[in-house]
Amino acid sequence: RRAMAVLRVRHCRALVYCRRAPPRCPACGGDLREAGLAAAPVRLHSPFRHGHGQPRAFLIRPTSGTFLHGYDGHSDLHVGITNSEGVVYNYDQQGVHRAGSGWEQSICIPLVQPDMWELLQQWDSLLEEFSLEEAWLPHRYEEQQHNCFTFALAFVNRVRRARGRPALSKERFTESFVLPRTREASRYLSLHQQLAHTEFYIVPLAEQEQDS
Repeated sequence: RRAMAVLRVRHCRALVYCRRAPPRCPACGGDLREAGLAAAPVRLHSPFRHGHGQPRAFLIRPTSGTFLHGYDGHSDLHVGITNSEGVVYNYDQQGVHRAGSGWEQSICIPLVQPDMWELLQQWDSLLEEFSLEEAWLPHRYEEQQHNCFTFALAFVNRVRRARGRPALSKERFTESFVLPRTREASRYLSLHQQLAHTEFYIVPLAEQEQDS
């Protein structure tokens, strides 16, 4: 299922979030069709991507269900790394999986810049070789210390070291790359959930924002 769009309308010192742009402002009753460009509805970009269309990326999705359907904000998350074709390599108690489906709604962190020609060519073979290592056999899995995140970050650091760059700790990688995107996703999810129960969600603007 495709999620309905989230729209934002700015009017009468408030932000109005909705699924469909209303003809009149639900906060003040003013005619939005006469309000000009400033009150034109803006579609918010979804932070979720079709993971299998995101090559050479770090992906995050709920372990079960999807972010927009069934995720409560606290359930376990699962991570993986895509190859150049969007196949997601991910590790759990059954070992390494190569998934061609199931990651259609993911938070995506691109890992390779377009000018990294050599790495672009080597990525698939590096990922496949890495996934065959003994460290990722099923019996090595441990929920807290040797899990899907361990697998994905270890591959990222393998690539970084090969390029002469220092390894990233779990904390540093999370702080620099994961948290900015999960915070954005959390805000979007909050709006999505509000609009599941009400037609409009109105947020008054702070004084300093009203004239900006």
